[in-house]
Amino acid sequence: MEYVIEYAMFLAKVATLVIAIIIIIGAIVSSGRSKRSDKKGALKITQVNDHLQDLRDDLRHSVLDKAELKQFKKLEKKEQKAESKAAKERSKLLAGEGEGANAIPRKKRIYVLNFDGDIAAEAVSSLREEITTVLSMAEDQDEVILRLESPGGMVHAYGLASSQLMRIKDKAIPLTICVDKVAASGGYMMACLADKLVAAPFAIIGSIGVLVQLPNFHRVLQKNAIDYEIITAGEFKRTLTQFGEITQKARDKVQEDVDIMHGLFKQWVKEHRPVVEIDKIATGETWVGLQALELKMIDELKTSDECLLEACADADVFEVEYEIRKTIQDKLGSVLEATLGRVLNNWLGKTTPNNYQ
Repeated sequence: MEYVIEYAMFLAKVATLVIAIIIIIGAIVSSGRSKRSDKKGALKITQVNDHLQDLRDDLRHSVLDKAELKQFKKLEKKEQKAESKAAKERSKLLAGEGEGANAIPRKKRIYVLNFDGDIAAEAVSSLREEITTVLSMAEDQDEVILRLESPGGMVHAYGLASSQLMRIKDKAIPLTICVDKVAASGGYMMACLADKLVAAPFAIIGSIGVLVQLPNFHRVLQKNAIDYEIITAGEFKRTLTQFGEITQKARDKVQEDVDIMHGLFKQWVKEHRPVVEIDKIATGETWVGLQALELKMIDELKTSDECLLEACADADVFEVEYEIRKTIQDKLGSVLEATLGRVLNNWLGKTTPNNYQ
């Protein structure tokens, strides 16, 4: 009898906890709806120079003695004073008639953008807003650095992403693209637009090809006496489908479309990166950065960290991020997706042999 009572108490506690969680989630959702604005998202600006300076200061305080630290601070104050004086003089000239303002050139500005692409290039939603923001201020003396990571995906999606980068080029703003891990297929379609393309030594580059694949269950349906009907207007409205019979004529049409798209892809790369031997690299293969440099698919071996460190020495560097507003459901979905992704990666790591140790 005592066991039954304890078990009932345990169930009551669990039920109470579940109800409390449901109430909290309901309150959060309700709050999010009540505070909903017309804004699609929010812009986040981070000055990279300040971030690096904070890191440097933390290290100096730990490593240097008081005399050395004092000397460094003295030099920094002197530099800051000179920059502040130049900025004030330029502001005075601009506040007047404007004559002579260009005699005191301002410091170069570098805008850093990030693109982490999936198969549908969903990051283009933020990229287009970031580029619009940057182009509202950037001048030809400035620069845009894009940190690009993408294994590629849908042609139309990456076509749009590439068109967004073309807006930067059309404004004659220098564009540097950094690839630390991968820029393949649609990712390389974007990357080849760079005025300067750099990649880490073992970043994956290339995959200039086109792929169409899908499973077909027609014989399974046939075996089980299940009919599948599809009604179309237009001979090639549907070619390859998951459930219909695939004819040789349909295969030939899809192959023709793939060849045309591959030709357009090759033409795009050759137009924006004329130094490459397009027939040699447009085989669908991928190469690591070391090989890609020899093939002239990139300009330099370097990580994005090196690029930003060098940029901060001569320019004001700003990271621009446009964060799309997410609903509570989106956030919960993202958490679930990330959790499942980590579980899957851990499982693959344990079950897949590593041949590159």
